[in-house]
Amino acid sequence: MPLPRTRGTALRQRLAELRGPEVPAKALDARALAALAANPGCKRRAILDGAGVNKTALASALGSPSAFGQSQFALTRGNAFEAKVKADGGAELLRLVHERLDRRAEPPTEAQVPDLTAIGPEGRTARTALALREASGTGGWTLLDHPMLALDVAGSPAFLEPDAVVVHPDGSWTVVEIKSFPMLDGSADPSKVGAAARQAAVYVLALEEVAARLEPAPRVRHRVLLVCPKDFSNLPTASAVDIRKQRAVTARQLTRLTRIEDIADALPEGTCFAPDLPAAELTAAVESVPATYAPECLSACELAFHCRDRSRAAGAVTSLGRSVRAELGGLTTVEEVLAAARGETGDPDDPAVAALRRAAELRAEALGVTACH
Repeated sequence: MPLPRTRGTALRQRLAELRGPEVPAKALDARALAALAANPGCKRRAILDGAGVNKTALASALGSPSAFGQSQFALTRGNAFEAKVKADGGAELLRLVHERLDRRAEPPTEAQVPDLTAIGPEGRTARTALALREASGTGGWTLLDHPMLALDVAGSPAFLEPDAVVVHPDGSWTVVEIKSFPMLDGSADPSKVGAAARQAAVYVLALEEVAARLEPAPRVRHRVLLVCPKDFSNLPTASAVDIRKQRAVTARQLTRLTRIEDIADALPEGTCFAPDLPAAELTAAVESVPATYAPECLSACELAFHCRDRSRAAGAVTSLGRSVRAELGGLTTVEEVLAAARGETGDPDDPAVAALRRAAELRAEALGVTACH
């Protein structure tokens, strides 16, 4: 007699059906989890990532291939910069951690760099947890180069590999993110810093799960170190980034992912996202899940071109950006916005409508024509 399915087993089977019976699951990484936090209202991305759908293959099958991802040149440059930062046992990296985050501690003249080699991601995760536990009681500096962490996502482990984790003499842990974009006069591109902060927040959450299993639990610092090239050189510089906000948003989004069963249950019977399906059937399946497109998706999601085309075709104001959408209140389409500006629809006491009509008057005045009322 077969054993009854648990709720978790039933959900995994349902997600496998959505992905396609012969399609292997694409594992979530820190970039994908960070992108989820950047657009928490998108049910389409939540269900596709939760089911392990390969969105690159899906976008190509839909006829909107993605240009998302780093170029080979950027990857090579980034790897070279990271190697420079970690040279000599991470001496420069540890100096930056001490300077930016822990000046009261003894300077890191000597540091441990444990070997984290193991078989498979599970083995590397266990080896990392052991190294963190051992390092937390030494009273010295320890650098973990490319440790492996595991984070529970919708009932399955997502294996994550931060650039580095530093254990301080007081036993606390710091995530280090090494990026190849420049830091000019002490500051970097805010959008890139934001993306790095969201990615670091994923690592912090995973570290907190490791710390929670230790007694006493070490402190996981919520200020991470962002290391970038200084100005237009290849010399490393660093900045401390507070990721408490990003951590909270990411934690909420991961909690929502554990409820993707609700999204799956609302889909039509037989919905499947396997990329070998006929284009019309695949398009209908994707469109059956609501999306929340914004221009920021172009740098974070493989389906962005497809969703942008649909958003523009529907005249959705979200295609103009989240800030514009927020200013327009209950006006959700470009057609509604233009009609309100012309005075054809809308409540004149609505601040958004009043602002649109005033803008239309100013435009008409500038062009020397009579505004419509």
